[in-house]
Amino acid sequence: MDITERSMDHKIGRAKKMMLWFGIASMVMMFAGITSAYVVSKNRPDWISDFQLPPTLYWSTLVIVVSSITFILAKRSIYNGNRSAGTLLLLATLGLGITFVALQFESFSAIINAGYYFTGSESTITTSFIYVVVLLHLAHLTAGLIVLLVVIYNHFKQRYQKGQMLGIELGATFWHFLDILWVYLFVFLYFFR
Repeated sequence: MDITERSMDHKIGRAKKMMLWFGIASMVMMFAGITSAYVVSKNRPDWISDFQLPPTLYWSTLVIVVSSITFILAKRSIYNGNRSAGTLLLLATLGLGITFVALQFESFSAIINAGYYFTGSESTITTSFIYVVVLLHLAHLTAGLIVLLVVIYNHFKQRYQKGQMLGIELGATFWHFLDILWVYLFVFLYFFR
């Protein structure tokens, strides 16, 4: 590969990273707007102040944090040429991501079973906000799972190695953003009831 090709690859890589960061910035603004509206709505007379988060939300938070750790370790293993460990850790990350989604839906069930509904005549503004926040995060996590599947596919095709890690770096950045976003949302929902 000559200098011109390397320079072009570097520019393309920088452009892809910048596009990812623009996307992340727009998601941050969206969730900042939603959580700001949540804070403002707390002053409403129909706000439920004794709402308790189900224990499955605590477990899902732990699961997504661990999934970020496995992704970091996977990336490091692939960079160091340990493909089998990288494969195992990427698959573990995928399994943890799916577990997170399952725990989120279990949390919805627990909230509904406690008598709090998200929509309809029995819903409240409190539960509707929680529903919107969690569903929006799940939509982004679905995109994250798709990105993770692409990373795993490219790993099996042996497209990542020392010096050619752009795809896995982009995937890891997005995944870690989703992790940080969920931790923020969880802490927000925990303290701003």
